[in-house]
Amino acid sequence: MFTSTGSRGLYKAPLSKGLLLVPGVLACLLTLGFPQYQELFSYNLQAVRHDFQLWRLVCGRLVCLDLRDTFCSSLLIYNFRVFERRYGSRKFASFLLGTWLLSALMEVLLAEVLHRLFQLRADALPSGPLAAVFALFVPFFHSIPRVQVTQILGQLSITNKSLVYIVGLQLLTSSPFMWIVALGGLGAGELYLGDVLGVQRFLRVPGFVARACSRTLEPLLSGSEPNREAALGMGATLDIQRQQRMDLLDQQILLSQFAHMRRGRQQQVGLINWDRFFPNLRHRGQNLGRPQQPTPPPPPPPQPTPAASTPVSEEQVARLMEMGFSRLDALEALRASNNDINMATNFLLQH
Repeated sequence: MFTSTGSRGLYKAPLSKGLLLVPGVLACLLTLGFPQYQELFSYNLQAVRHDFQLWRLVCGRLVCLDLRDTFCSSLLIYNFRVFERRYGSRKFASFLLGTWLLSALMEVLLAEVLHRLFQLRADALPSGPLAAVFALFVPFFHSIPRVQVTQILGQLSITNKSLVYIVGLQLLTSSPFMWIVALGGLGAGELYLGDVLGVQRFLRVPGFVARACSRTLEPLLSGSEPNREAALGMGATLDIQRQQRMDLLDQQILLSQFAHMRRGRQQQVGLINWDRFFPNLRHRGQNLGRPQQPTPPPPPPPQPTPAASTPVSEEQVARLMEMGFSRLDALEALRASNNDINMATNFLLQH
């Protein structure tokens, strides 16, 4: 299920790779090797309010001090890498930066409201970039298609997004005050994605920073393109290997149909029968002394393939266009996949 929104690996996702490596390594070092430095990365709101230690709003939201939170957030970041491929690294980094800053303000406000209305003190919140991880659930909910995988007991529907929500629920229940971080992240995600008060213009990564990181960090974190032939043997069991081969076969069939439809459209639109306007001059003199033969009728136009004649739902086209794809590519992908929006989305993301 974690690979249903894109191809495997971290290809074209250097920022996601950095978010998996750097905070994970730091969390292991602080938990196992240097526990005496954990206090520097604790998210202590009481120290922020009373001692004005504003630096804790930064350091306390960088590294998870609980390995369970590190594991769950890493799984979610790996799944959400599809948004970096779709938006680009700079836009994806701007979304994380904007939601990270907005959620800090919302967390402080929620803790203060909780204290004044219900006399409940939230002196310390879970550490780490958890608010930005919860914020990524907003585009995941709005833009990733929901496709049913199976049913349990004939009533409970399991979709390609169920496992992601289960991991998010596990992360939500790992700490008593995690719900404050989750609400701050979800609210920040809605504000940034909806561009409320034009926050996307102000909270974004500057161009010179993006260029500098592209020249220095991207070569170190860039991943190689996955080898599809070598990926066939990655399954641990025969069922997994068989499923991988079926997925690869579906992708090859879809790619073949897509290329065939594009060639057919180019032949019908781009090619002109110039012989209809200018007959062959080389044989014109040879045909002067001979009786003219009746001109054979022109060949019938090529019949459209069954995939091309399949009606396409405008609602599905609109959903693919909302993801950033052009209308022409969305139409061709839906026709080639027989209006299967999940296959069309995977095809457009990978090819």
